[in-house]
Amino acid sequence: MSRFKDALDSGKFVVTAEVGPPKGCNLEPLKHHIGLLKDRVDGINVTDNQSSVLRYPSLGGAILIKEMGGEPILQMTCRDRNRLSLQADLFFAYSRGVTNVLCLTGDAVVVGDHKEAKGVFDLDSVQLLDAIATLSEGHDLAGNPLDGVPHFCKGAIVTPEAKPLEPQLLKFEKKIEAGAEFIQTQAVYDMNNFRTFMDYARRFEVKILAGIVLLTSAGMAKFMNKNVPGIFVPQNLIDELAGAPKGKALETGINIAAKMIRTIRDEKLADGVHIMAIGKEEVVPRILDLAGITR
Repeated sequence: MSRFKDALDSGKFVVTAEVGPPKGCNLEPLKHHIGLLKDRVDGINVTDNQSSVLRYPSLGGAILIKEMGGEPILQMTCRDRNRLSLQADLFFAYSRGVTNVLCLTGDAVVVGDHKEAKGVFDLDSVQLLDAIATLSEGHDLAGNPLDGVPHFCKGAIVTPEAKPLEPQLLKFEKKIEAGAEFIQTQAVYDMNNFRTFMDYARRFEVKILAGIVLLTSAGMAKFMNKNVPGIFVPQNLIDELAGAPKGKALETGINIAAKMIRTIRDEKLADGVHIMAIGKEEVVPRILDLAGITR
């Protein structure tokens, strides 16, 4: 059974967070972050070689979360594995009690730290959602019957700030048609744009978790605007970060994140939020406190 799925179905404001695995085998920082978050959120995502940078595997991190009493959300990218490996990893995950999967196509290899690697992309995120549905029907992608059938709560992502937006909306619809039960968005900062997207998204029966990426400085915000497709930090937030007293930019970013969460919750703009405090996971409990989120 999926506690995360139960939370989605309950109608409450759902909160998930994200942890980044180490580049290596030292799991102590990861364990520390899991310990801080496991009783404060409804699910914890573990990134899967995010930005095509080699890390400890998402599946290993998800199992660790389960062992520590948390609710894992396995991120699974199609970039690094063919359909045999993807299906095998799903069997392994389910056998260890990991029953939530976020399906991702994956970033291009050239943006990462192993540029000589070969991207696989045997499936994309929509096809992976279809594959999970096929497994739940009792057979694999080659039509062979399964001895033991896995059942997952499956999700995908969308980028509400993409320009042009229409291709994202088409992918969004395809992911829902393929059985996505929840959607995590890329970072949203412009609430007016997000309201427009949600007016469209509410036509579909799927839970939407608004992505909140912690801003740590004006420089970070400017960098994302320039280099990260689908993210737009409005100038007023950049000015707020730039105007923070010396050494207080992170605190300002924490306050911005908390305010955004309160707005999304109080105005019922989405079904919940997904908090990405990249490299600053230890401040997520403070963000939740300031947002008035208690568990």
